Amino acid sequence: QVQLRESGGGLVQAGGSLRPSCSASGRALHDYAVAWFRQAPGKDREFVAAISRWANTVIYADSVKSRFTISRNNPENTVYLQMTSLEPEDTAVYYCAATLRRVTRDLGQYDYWGQGTQVTVNA
Repeated sequence: QVQLRESGGGLVQAGGSLRPSCSASGRALHDYAVAWFRQAPGKDREFVAAISRWANTVIYADSVKSRFTISRNNPENTVYLQMTSLEPEDTAVYYCAATLRRVTRDLGQYDYWGQGTQVTVNA
């Protein structure tokens, strides 16, 4: 099975950019659809973006569409989340997750999760 590890979070001012990455080991990442979720303090974990195995399909939450871009590099077993025009409301722990099923925004369909990376956006 695959193991996932996020990196690239950090502290940024509103309007800034970050590009967290999700690295996979144990099994080839191209076997999996991958998604990013986030969880702010006191809130439920929510969907951010997802990408199919060969990047034919990408899905975004309405709140991040036009600001965030998900991409993947299968030979490098890595998925990226380019985040621009960041807002304080984007502050959360960001998690990547993988599924052998079809790409979806449904959190319950993802079986493998990383430990998360903190993103903090100051006003």
